Amino acid sequence: MDVMFVLLLLGCLCSFVLPDPQGDALYALRSSLNASANQLTDWNQNQVNPCTWSRVYCDSNNNVAQVSLALMGFTGTLTPRIGVLKYLKILSLQGNGITGGIPKELGNLTNLNRLDLENNRLTGEIPPSLGNLKKLQFLTLSQNNLTGTIPESLSSLPSLINVLLDSNGLSGQIPDQLFEVSKYNFTGNKLNCGVSYRHPCESDNADQGSSHKPKTGIIIGVIVGLVIILFLGGLLFFWCKGRHKGYKREVFVDVAGEVDRRIAFGQLKRFAWRELQIATDNFSEKNVLGQGGFGKVYKGVLADNTKVAVKRLTDYESPGGDAAFQREVEMISVAVHRNLLRLIGFCTTPTERLLVYPFMQNLSVAYRLREIKPGEPVLDWPTRKRVALGTARGLEYLHEHCNPKIIHRDVKAANVLLDEDFEAVVGDFGLAKLVDVRKTNVTTQVRGTMGHIAPEYLSTGKSSERTDVFGYGIMLLELVTGQRAIDFSRLEEEDDVLLLDHVKKLEREKKLESIVDRNLDKLYNIQEVEMMIQVALLCTQATPEDRPLMSEVVRMLEGEGLAERWEEWQHVEVNRRQEYERLQRRFDWGEDSVHNQDAIELSGGR
Repeated sequence: MDVMFVLLLLGCLCSFVLPDPQGDALYALRSSLNASANQLTDWNQNQVNPCTWSRVYCDSNNNVAQVSLALMGFTGTLTPRIGVLKYLKILSLQGNGITGGIPKELGNLTNLNRLDLENNRLTGEIPPSLGNLKKLQFLTLSQNNLTGTIPESLSSLPSLINVLLDSNGLSGQIPDQLFEVSKYNFTGNKLNCGVSYRHPCESDNADQGSSHKPKTGIIIGVIVGLVIILFLGGLLFFWCKGRHKGYKREVFVDVAGEVDRRIAFGQLKRFAWRELQIATDNFSEKNVLGQGGFGKVYKGVLADNTKVAVKRLTDYESPGGDAAFQREVEMISVAVHRNLLRLIGFCTTPTERLLVYPFMQNLSVAYRLREIKPGEPVLDWPTRKRVALGTARGLEYLHEHCNPKIIHRDVKAANVLLDEDFEAVVGDFGLAKLVDVRKTNVTTQVRGTMGHIAPEYLSTGKSSERTDVFGYGIMLLELVTGQRAIDFSRLEEEDDVLLLDHVKKLEREKKLESIVDRNLDKLYNIQEVEMMIQVALLCTQATPEDRPLMSEVVRMLEGEGLAERWEEWQHVEVNRRQEYERLQRRFDWGEDSVHNQDAIELSGGR
């Protein structure tokens, strides 16, 4: 039994502490760049993989394909460990103050399409290993302090269409093949180009296009004229038709403005950028409520004194950021329920995407359980019961009353907010998946938080309503105990690291009193505690099919059908434990018998 426990614990430690080589390499990059405590805060080595981190984007196989860290004020160096990211296609680090040299290990990124290190303080030579990047199309090393010659190996890059090396300290010969690239710039160096040489230091793409301007202008003029004629003809048609029917018809014409009009959903309010800028005090850091994988959330106050939470998405033009905006707006706009976070409106500009929610003054359940400040009230037992039931009803609506159904995929106490009446409001659909009932439930990325992720989702990538049910069961245990889903401090008392295993053990030993959150100060009904733990254990069964639906969970919390389900679970659990102990005894017996043999002869295949 002890051997199996140690093996399970080691497995948990490995998966929790060491996500994968990609995550290790990116975390090493964060450290080498001297990221401050307020930067890349969600780059957490304890997560399953780095695909959930901000400014990191992955392909369908969970391989890191893009890292965008432009204009963040980094002053450190580039770690050679970045060469591990062999599936990386885009690396953007422009506009920082990065020092040191360009690691030769960048030559290992054989899938790299774009490398942008412009406007830093890089020194040393351009590594010849960059000649290994056969898929590289865009190479930008402008405005650095690079010296030495341009490696001859760059001339063998077959896909290169843009090479910008201007404003450095480079000298010597430029490989002739680089002058054949569509766009190049070698100005601001000491190279063999310019007035006294055969080749100019900068391509003349702009001049090449000027000869076409008159023709282009004529074409545009003709097109605009035709559009105006058709528009006026259409107006005339509707005007005549309206007069013929004896009433006036209004014609609405959309006028271009500062906001992006391509996106509009339902009755949501469209906010002006300036309105949200003023509401958040120019997105001041002192108003930051939290930060997720796609951006920060700011507290704001509108002109009518309405308090709001403004989610400002980062890098929306990249696949992750823009997809996150589309997904979140579409899902929340169709999911309207008293126990779901309501979207007030949104703001779109050519460079920004923002979402506006009501401000939840009591913050999250996790905050109220574990992070309250002195003098703030503890969540009492009746409130915890209401939170459990309200969260269940919200998830039931997502699973069974939305078409297509919505899978949240990160149900936990931190994502359940509390309104002014301490009613539960399920929030953060940033990790949710909108699942059409006619489509597969296999996801391309495992997203979630360790300790809350269902075992089948972690091992196969398959998510379903039962995945959320598992996370909900862990949240119930958080409500009862006040503890985190994973807590290594329990090792000091020789207890289980996982909250689920810890509670199972105490439940078997009939030590319910020691399970309950001490902050409740014994002001609770022990029968109700036992009922909530039973529901939680039913929700966290290993086999997804054995877990109840959220509608069944709601009924059990209301006192209907729990006794029968619990009796069935106990019967199965007893049989499972007996079988496990029988196998354990056989293992121990086999081990003893082996030690008593003088020699062991292994047979062939059977």
